[in-house]
Amino acid sequence: MLKWMLFVAALLSLAGCGGRQAVEGIAPATATEAVVSNPAGASESLAIQTTPSPAPTPTWTPSPPTPSPVPTTTPTYTPTAAPTATATPTATPQHPLAIESMRQRTYPGSEIAIEERLRPGANYDRYIASYLSEGLKIYALLTIPHGQKPEGGWPVILFNHGYIPPEQYRTTERYVAYVDALARSGYIVLRSDYRGHGNSEGEAASGYGSPAYTVDVLNAVAAIKGFPDADPDRIGLWGHSLGGGITLRVMVTTSDVRAGVIWAGTVASYAELFERRWGAPAGADNPLPTLEPNSRRWSWLPEMLATYGAPEENPEFYAAISPNTYLGDLSGPIQLHHGTADTSVPVEY
Repeated sequence: MLKWMLFVAALLSLAGCGGRQAVEGIAPATATEAVVSNPAGASESLAIQTTPSPAPTPTWTPSPPTPSPVPTTTPTYTPTAAPTATATPTATPQHPLAIESMRQRTYPGSEIAIEERLRPGANYDRYIASYLSEGLKIYALLTIPHGQKPEGGWPVILFNHGYIPPEQYRTTERYVAYVDALARSGYIVLRSDYRGHGNSEGEAASGYGSPAYTVDVLNAVAAIKGFPDADPDRIGLWGHSLGGGITLRVMVTTSDVRAGVIWAGTVASYAELFERRWGAPAGADNPLPTLEPNSRRWSWLPEMLATYGAPEENPEFYAAISPNTYLGDLSGPIQLHHGTADTSVPVEY
C-alpha cells in the first residue's frame, strides 16, 4: 500500500510553476528503489494525482497588492471538484495568518549547523542539525546522500510532520521508514522540529490558529537553499496531516518550492474545519471537537470565534487566512494521498 512512496521522484520531476523556464524538476540524481513496509493500521489509500498546467508565476511582491474583489459567500465543500481560487480577499484587519500578510514578511533562515552525527543509513548520512527561525533555534533531522554530488547539488525534500503532542515528540522517532525511503532515493531530507518540539526553542502553537509552524518551515526553506550540498532550485515539500496544511500554506506564500506531496492533510477550509467532524456536518449528535484542558490543538478557536465571528458571519476574514483561497498561486504541482477509512482526518477534507 505504500507504493505511493515511490511517486516522489516522478512528481518532483515535473517542470516548475508557470512563467519559469522548464527544468528537469526535483527528481533524484539516481533512481534507487526504496521499499518500505506498511505501518500497522494504515487504511487503504486513495491516490489522487494532479498535474496543473503551467500557470503564470505568482506576481505578489512585498508591497501590498492592488485590491481585488472580496468573496461575499462562505467557502463551500464540493466533493466532485477541487476548489479554484478566482479572487484575492483584501478586507478585514491583517491577521498574522492572512496569506497576504505572510507574503509581506521575510524569512531569512540561517546557516544550517550540524549539532550531532547519528548512525548513517544504508547509503546516506544522518545528523541532528539546527537553523534559526525568528531568532529561535530550531532543530531538525538531516540526511545527506553518499556518492558524487550532482551538478547543482542534491535535490531536497522538507518533511513536515503531523500533530504529535510536543512533550512526546523526539527528533529521531516517528516517520523513520518514510524518511529512510526518501533518503535512500537520493534526496537530502530535512525534517524540522517545529518550535516547542523536541529541543527546539519557543512555545508550541497551532497550525491553524497561528502562523508559527509555517514560519519555521519557510525559514527552513531559506536555510536549505544556502546549504552547500543542496540544489536551491529543486526543493519539494512532503507533509502529513497537520504538516499537509503547513505544506499548502507554504506553497501559496513562497515561490521557492517546486512541488508538494500531502498525505492525509488537514487542508479543508476553515468553515469545514469548524462545521465538520469525522466527515459529517456538526450538530447536536456531532458537535465540534471538545476543547481539552491545556490542549493546543483547538485552544485558539474560542478566541478566534469571539474576535472574528464564525465563518458564515465573516467570510472575508476566513477566506483571507485560508490557503484554499489562493490555489491559483501554488508554486508547483501537488499530489494528494488519503486513506478512504481515515476517521481522524476525513477524506472529505
